[in-house]
Amino acid sequence: MTRLLVATTNAGKQREFRRLLAHLPADVVTPEDIELALEVDEPYDTYTENATAKAGAFARASGLLTLADDSGIEVAALGWGPGVHSARWAAGGNNAVRLLEALGDAEDRRARMVCALALAIPGDPLSIEVFSGVVDGEVARAPRGDGGFGYDPIFQLPDGRTTAEMEQDEKDGISHRGRAVQAATPRLVELAASREP
Repeated sequence: MTRLLVATTNAGKQREFRRLLAHLPADVVTPEDIELALEVDEPYDTYTENATAKAGAFARASGLLTLADDSGIEVAALGWGPGVHSARWAAGGNNAVRLLEALGDAEDRRARMVCALALAIPGDPLSIEVFSGVVDGEVARAPRGDGGFGYDPIFQLPDGRTTAEMEQDEKDGISHRGRAVQAATPRLVELAASREP
């Protein structure tokens, strides 16, 4: 069975990707599973560039079909930031708490979650394809829910629930990462079949 490397060491993302990719005819592995320790900088100003850099580096190091994402929250009242800086925004603190503090009592709480998903295909030369997913919502007034991770407790959908209040399967069907995987699925299925030993 084709092995598909998910290039992240974030435990929350690993759990989510394992669920999102469970339908594929592939053996989904993480860097820890294959004993690959690799740090890749994400210095770029776009999700696509950061995801592409990470997918390419892990694919070259492993020789495996590789997926990597860069994602973030974009908030209207913050000039559609923090965007690509979402993961590192709080400098080691709680990103969601910092976002709520920055937003304060702002009335305009429109927001969106954005994901760029890069698929690196080993070969000579290595090729990379990018898929995207976006979900619109707003920033809640306070964290709610015990599910998910990251910004999930404060990202509120039009129906009034945060993504942390949703069942995992339901969230996976509408999340930014879920939508990116849905867009990539036909290509992933094709590649998994064509790379069978």
